[in-house]
Amino acid sequence: MYDFDLLVLGSGPGGQKAAIAAAKLGKRAAIVEKHQMLGGVCINTGTIPSKTLREAVLYLTGLNQRELYGQSYRVKDEITVADLGIRTQHVIGREIQVIRSQLARNRVTMLEGTGRFLDPHTIGVTGDQEHKVTADKIVIATGTTPARPSTVEFDDRTVMDSDAILHLDRVPDTMVVVGAGVIGIEYASMFAALGTKVTVVERRERMLEFCDLEIVEALKYHLRDLAVTFRFGESVQAVERRPRGALTVLESGKKIPADCVMYSAGRQGRTAELRLEAAGLVADDRGRIAVDRDYVTSVPHIYAVGDVIGFPALAATSMEQGRLAAQHACGEPVADMHELQPIGIYTIPEISFVGRSEDELTRERIPFEVGISRYRELARGQIIGDSYGMLKLLVSPDDRKLLGVHVFGTGATELVHIGQTVMGLGGTVDYLVNAVFNYPTLAESYKVAALDAMNKMRAIARLSAEIEG
Repeated sequence: MYDFDLLVLGSGPGGQKAAIAAAKLGKRAAIVEKHQMLGGVCINTGTIPSKTLREAVLYLTGLNQRELYGQSYRVKDEITVADLGIRTQHVIGREIQVIRSQLARNRVTMLEGTGRFLDPHTIGVTGDQEHKVTADKIVIATGTTPARPSTVEFDDRTVMDSDAILHLDRVPDTMVVVGAGVIGIEYASMFAALGTKVTVVERRERMLEFCDLEIVEALKYHLRDLAVTFRFGESVQAVERRPRGALTVLESGKKIPADCVMYSAGRQGRTAELRLEAAGLVADDRGRIAVDRDYVTSVPHIYAVGDVIGFPALAATSMEQGRLAAQHACGEPVADMHELQPIGIYTIPEISFVGRSEDELTRERIPFEVGISRYRELARGQIIGDSYGMLKLLVSPDDRKLLGVHVFGTGATELVHIGQTVMGLGGTVDYLVNAVFNYPTLAESYKVAALDAMNKMRAIARLSAEIEG
């Protein structure tokens, strides 16, 4: 009756996993994707390019080795955009090969072109020419694009968004970053490490509001050490392009000249081209599609996953959403995604956390004890030259379970998974105290932080006993 059992619009992390999961269940699966966009935004303009750029910056600047070899240490004195691009293009190319191989191996049909709804079960695919395909179930996984305020005139050279910044023709001497969200701060830290004088403008009073305050303060201190200037509580009134750069005018009257301005004003769902109305769907003013807990939209046979449905809009969660949506669409039993989802922020240095923060626990009146380990106290920290990193455990004094794990520094996005596993299995701080960790490693920080929390809880218990006695 239909050409495919399941058709996916978009080949990003969510789309890939949805199509492969359906194929594994013996269904006829297909993906619609634009020419030269296999892998979606994640591979071509988002996650993979930005994280690869970060690794290139860390290597070429020698930033992580300066603790050992002095502040003037650099692998390469004059770092060019070409130097940064070589590694990025190599990784993108390899990732596209891997994805193409996975889809072919699972017999997922690739339909090249732009997809749009003609009716609830029919998609028009426009490439060299338009043709129609039908599907029993459809998954929308089209992702997002950077939001562009209508009051700002973008030229992708002087005034740009996070996609265009990857195509700079040179490393700027000065830069203004508008927006201190995840993407804005990630790029601000990268260019600051390259030696660019960065000014971050943020209308809110702090950055990364969902992160632990102590961790954010540590990051802010480190970025200021890289000569980043912060303008919190400030809004941009206008950006004026000049022959040599741009002038950012703030509502307070401040004027900031710079070689370029990068706007990080959130993301917009990539739904404008889909003709959702033909399928009986609507998107909100940010292009996002509402779904239920099984990722089903208001039309029962149409699903949506990934960034296009909004928070948390992470590649890792998008993959899981795609897999679960496909299983549900194919009538397979589906378990809910685990509530413990780690967040990774690839700033320099990086941040990662899982569970709740001190502020959240305080608001909810949940008692907790804090255990902290600092990398400078670990042999591994000394070996790698990381004197600023830290790991924080939030522990319940009642049942000794972990309530939150927050990491700042080298390997944070890897280390957090130890805490995530302990929390997910209902483990207590006692496990970390009694476990043996390889020496010397950063993972040892868990044992040090656990002992710190345990000693504090023991002191409180002893004092309470003395008072009661």
